[in-house]
Amino acid sequence: MNVMRKIDLEAERAGRARRFAALVRKESYQIVRDPSSILIAFILPMILLFLFGYGVSLDTTRTRVALVVEEATPLTRDLAASFEASRYFFVVSGRDRREFEDDLALGRVRGILVIPAGFAADHAAGRHPSVQVIVDGSDPNTANFVQNYAQGAVANWERQRANEGRSPQPAIAAEQRFWFNPELTSRNFLVPGSIAIVMTLVGTLLTSLVVAREWERGTMEAMMATPVSAAELLAGKLLPYFVLGLTSMTLCVLLAVFLFGVPFRGSVAALYALSATFLMPALGQGLLISAATKNQFLASQLALISAFLPAFLLSGFLFEINSMPTVIQWLTYFVPARYLIPSLQMVFLAGDIWPMFARAIAVMFLIGCVFFALAARSTRKRIG
Repeated sequence: MNVMRKIDLEAERAGRARRFAALVRKESYQIVRDPSSILIAFILPMILLFLFGYGVSLDTTRTRVALVVEEATPLTRDLAASFEASRYFFVVSGRDRREFEDDLALGRVRGILVIPAGFAADHAAGRHPSVQVIVDGSDPNTANFVQNYAQGAVANWERQRANEGRSPQPAIAAEQRFWFNPELTSRNFLVPGSIAIVMTLVGTLLTSLVVAREWERGTMEAMMATPVSAAELLAGKLLPYFVLGLTSMTLCVLLAVFLFGVPFRGSVAALYALSATFLMPALGQGLLISAATKNQFLASQLALISAFLPAFLLSGFLFEINSMPTVIQWLTYFVPARYLIPSLQMVFLAGDIWPMFARAIAVMFLIGCVFFALAARSTRKRIG
C-alpha cells in the first residue's frame, strides 16, 4: 500500500508540474502573439522614460529676471555683473522698476531684482545694504527659486569681495556640501523614480487587461473546468508577467545609465531584489482587479485609478509626503511605490543601504501577500 501511495503521489506531482508548465507556456505564447502586451511592456516604458528624462525637470536654470540698478557706481555695477554671470538667471537690465511691472504681471519676467540708490553709501558706512527681490507669488515654486538664487548670488558676491580684501569677512560663512547628487540634477532622481512608475504600469495594467480579456472571451471558464487548481492557475499566469516586468525594468535601467547618464552606485542584487518584491503587489493587484471586473475597459480604468495615480501622486515621486495632509500621509503607507522609489534612488545615487532596503522589501512583500490572498479567494469563488 505504501508503495502504491508513493507512486500515486509521484504521479500527482508529475501531473501538477506538466499542468503548470503548460499554463506558463500558454501565457508566454499569448504574450508573444499579443501586440498590446509588447506595446505596454516595452514601447510604453520607453516613452515614459523619455518624457521623464527629457520633458520633466525640476531644475530652474536661466530664469528670466529684470535687474534694476537705481544708482550706477562701481560697487553696484560689480554686484550687477555677479547677477548677470549667474548660470541661473537671464538678466534684462533697467533703471526703474516700473519699467518691468507689466512684464512681471504678464509672466515675461519671473522676478525684479532692485539694487537701490544709496547701496554704495550704506556699504561704505559699514551698514548692511539691502537688495530688493520682487517675485510673482502666484507660482510659489518659481518665486522661492528666484528669491533663494538671488540671495545666493549676493552671498557669493560678498565672499568674493572678502577674499579679495575689498570687504570685511562675514561673521558666519556657510560651507555647503551636496551628497550623492553634487550637481543637484533633478534627472538623477526623477529617472529612477520613473522606473517604479513604469513597473506599476507593466505589472498592474498589463495583468489586469490580459486576464480580463480571457474572462470576456470565455477562455478563463474553460481553464477553470480543468483539474487546474486556483493556485496553479494564478501562479501559471503570474510567472510570465513577472519575467516580463523584470525584463522591462532591465531595459529602463540600461536606458537610465547609458542614455541619461544617471550614476549607478549600488549592486545589481539589490536592484533585482527590490524590483522582484515590488512586482508581487503590482501583479497581485492586477489579478484582483481582473477577477473582480472581468471587463477590459473597467479593468484598465481601475488599474489607472488604483495603481498608476497613487504611484505617481502619493509615493513621494514628485510631491513631498511630509507636506501632504495627515490623512493623505496615512494613505501613502498602503502605496507600494512609496517604498520602491526612495530605495531605487538610493541604489542609483548612494549605493546599497540594506537596512532601508530590508524594511521596504518586507512591507512590499506583505502588501503583495494581501493582494494574492484576495485574488485567490476571488478566483475560488468564481470556480465554485
